[in-house]
Amino acid sequence: MRKYSSVWVALLGVLVGALSVLTVQKAQENRRMLRTEFKDWRKLNLVLQSLDENYVDTVDRKAVTDAAISAALGALDPHSVYMPPAILEESETELAGNFDGIGIQFNVPNDTAIVLEVIPGGPSEKIGLQPGDRILKVDEKNIAGVRFPQDSMVRKMRGPSGSKVHLTVLRDGETVPFEITRGKIPVNSVDAAFMVDDTTGYLRLGKFARTTYQEVLSASEKLLSQGMKRLIFDLRDNGGGFFDQSLYLADMFLPKDALIVYLEGRNRSRQDYTASGRGKMQDIAIDVLINENSASSSEIFAGAIQDNDRGKIIGRRSFGKGLVQEPLYFNDGSGLRITVARYHTPSGRCIQKPYSSSEDYAYDIYYRYRDGEMLNADSVKVDKSEAFHTVGGRTVYGGGGIIPDIFVPIDTTKASNFYVACNKKATAMRFASWWFDSHKAQLQAIGDFASLNKYLDSAGLESAFLRFAASKDGLKPSSASEWASEKSYMMTAVRALVGRYSKLGDEAFYHIYLAVDNVFGVAIVS
Repeated sequence: MRKYSSVWVALLGVLVGALSVLTVQKAQENRRMLRTEFKDWRKLNLVLQSLDENYVDTVDRKAVTDAAISAALGALDPHSVYMPPAILEESETELAGNFDGIGIQFNVPNDTAIVLEVIPGGPSEKIGLQPGDRILKVDEKNIAGVRFPQDSMVRKMRGPSGSKVHLTVLRDGETVPFEITRGKIPVNSVDAAFMVDDTTGYLRLGKFARTTYQEVLSASEKLLSQGMKRLIFDLRDNGGGFFDQSLYLADMFLPKDALIVYLEGRNRSRQDYTASGRGKMQDIAIDVLINENSASSSEIFAGAIQDNDRGKIIGRRSFGKGLVQEPLYFNDGSGLRITVARYHTPSGRCIQKPYSSSEDYAYDIYYRYRDGEMLNADSVKVDKSEAFHTVGGRTVYGGGGIIPDIFVPIDTTKASNFYVACNKKATAMRFASWWFDSHKAQLQAIGDFASLNKYLDSAGLESAFLRFAASKDGLKPSSASEWASEKSYMMTAVRALVGRYSKLGDEAFYHIYLAVDNVFGVAIVS
């Protein structure tokens, strides 16, 4: 026994010695890697130090640091970005679900901000601001008729809750001053939700904000109570937003354990996200509308619906953003968004479009127009080597964007000279605000679609619009046949813009405009 014990002690000593050697070797290897990595980055530090010690003028260290960070991230991918404090705050406010401000929606059809909507319960409604008011000044700054940038108008009106801002508005030919105390303003991501027939609901989602799931849930419950059996879910021009909100929305429609999406990266192991099976919309038929500006979270949702054979995707190929960013914040209020993984649809597709050329990436949408993709399904670039299969066995393709099940080209039938000229001068939008000025009481009294349509049918909008276009902009159709070919589309747009000034707001606009929306037209009969 003593002999065997000695052998085991000897063996144990050898093992301990070997482990010690391996530990030392590993530590040395780690130190070598750290030295190598430091050496790789050392040039950047030397450049900054050299500038600080030798440059002819005083170096603005913050400006140079910001420029260096932006340039470094620019060498990676299109979505890893550095954001100075002001840009970071604006970006996060847009998706936060609320912000500090005065609570209005406005448009600038003719170099003057016109209030479209006063948010119920917000500071502006409480103080008496009204739709149709022209904003002349913010505090002492004149913003009307001076080509003041619209984003700068927004920034001047926003501010911390409890602070005050002075607005001077033009109302019925008179200037009226307002002192408004800013407060928390909800930001809605659901632009419109209504029934288009007895069993079909329509929901348009503008972005994936912090409150998106709760907004969609509330809108869906309203539509279900009105008899909805089928939903047309409009994600066109939705550039995405919070990742978790796309998961919550997909969970509403998919059966238990259905894969929604998975993420994977060099330093991120694969992570699957599956449906809980508790969604209230599992038995509701769904069609999803997308276009070339549907990106990120919109593509996650559309890919989950398509790959699980849950519904049809209708429209045009989506943007193609399949990269996942994580935020990194600095104590000066700036921050980074660094790409850490790629997301994959349930079939395994990574729909991120190529970005080896920054110029090609920036002009990708333009190239789609140039190459005929917006007009012809056969021109859509499909990478046949990136073939995958849905739950039901259908073939779908990766390589850049979600390719719809039903392709719908852009509508070129409305591109007459008169239509294009009116678009350039925002004639229809300016006509709508002009009409509202003299019909404010009638429009603001309308709170349902039946009453709105009855009013618009009898208002004489066609002749009034043609007179306005001729007198204000010097525009008129070249012939009776030209007007006859585009009258339906043009006047539907005019009706929608005028209807937006009613109590129904954006819902009126979309409800009316869908009549000439060719993508919706395909969806409703598919």
